[in-house]
Amino acid sequence: MSKAFIAQVIQESAELTGTAANKAAGDVIEAIVRELKKNGRFTLPSFGTFIVRKTKARKGLNPRTGEAIKVKAGKTVRFKASPTLKKVV
Repeated sequence: MSKAFIAQVIQESAELTGTAANKAAGDVIEAIVRELKKNGRFTLPSFGTFIVRKTKARKGLNPRTGEAIKVKAGKTVRFKASPTLKKVV
């Protein structure tokens, strides 16, 4: 799924211009990102939940050289599908 796809769906369902639909899609994506930064999770009913998880620092391997490297701790976003979505798909 892309921003263009979301904009197209918004444009068709709300009968907006392409520019307005693109702005609306961008605003929706920005709102989701803000919510993830603020609360660490975002739920779309009947679709699923996005959760921010912390990752620990660890050792890794450079695939080209095989050299051991250190990977810093960070954050990642995980998605858990709702039972409704699992049933439909």
